[in-house]
Amino acid sequence: MLKSWLIALYTVWCVLVFALLLLPLLPVILLGSWLYARKIQFGLYLAHGAVRLWGILAFILMAMPIRAEWRFRPEKDKAYVYCANHFSYFDIAVLGTIVPGLYAFIGKIGVRKLPLFGYMYAKLHVMVDRSSPQSRAYSLAKCMRTLGEGRSIIIFPEGGIKAQHPPQMVYPFKDGAFTMAIQKQVPIVPITLVNNYRILPDGKPFSVHWQPVEVVFHEPIPTVGLTQADADRLREQAYQVIDKELKKTVNKLEFKV
Repeated sequence: MLKSWLIALYTVWCVLVFALLLLPLLPVILLGSWLYARKIQFGLYLAHGAVRLWGILAFILMAMPIRAEWRFRPEKDKAYVYCANHFSYFDIAVLGTIVPGLYAFIGKIGVRKLPLFGYMYAKLHVMVDRSSPQSRAYSLAKCMRTLGEGRSIIIFPEGGIKAQHPPQMVYPFKDGAFTMAIQKQVPIVPITLVNNYRILPDGKPFSVHWQPVEVVFHEPIPTVGLTQADADRLREQAYQVIDKELKKTVNKLEFKV
């Protein structure tokens, strides 16, 4: 009973932290988004800096450290396609805080309907309606333009929070990440989000459970010289890298029990 009350109190605290920190930073984020929409590059740096500061301060005030294992250190001025497993809405907050350089998420088009925040997301990131072939094609084209500008793409190739039994991912991954990486000849960087599904499980009741965030940045998978004929192999390779790491975590937990 005491544990349930502590989880409830901690959840309320985390929500307040994210909401109250956003209030002073939202005007800066919106200004940056507005400037960038008008082709003023400074706006992109302004908005990204404010979002990253939001995340850093939030994790500090939640007393929740992010423990990243950097098996590869991305260059800040180089574009990558980051592919991560996706079991929790917490994934976005974590990656938005620690992924270096400039990036764009690929997110659901429904986010655009959110007041103010939706405007920012639509200007800085890539929106997609997965049920529409036209939207998917437009989003893919926008992603490739973004990569061409030197910004990275962060994508959840499961196609959203779809897994029924985390940490088992949905198989197979969607094609989009690998198509764009091959066409633009940029590396795929697999990312394993080890335990976010235990920190903020998908579903009800909404609850945040304290534990350090664990993230693994894997070695990049090069795409130079590859063609679309290699997309299936590339997709399978990325899946296996992340899946192997998730299985290691399960084995550790079973060993402790």
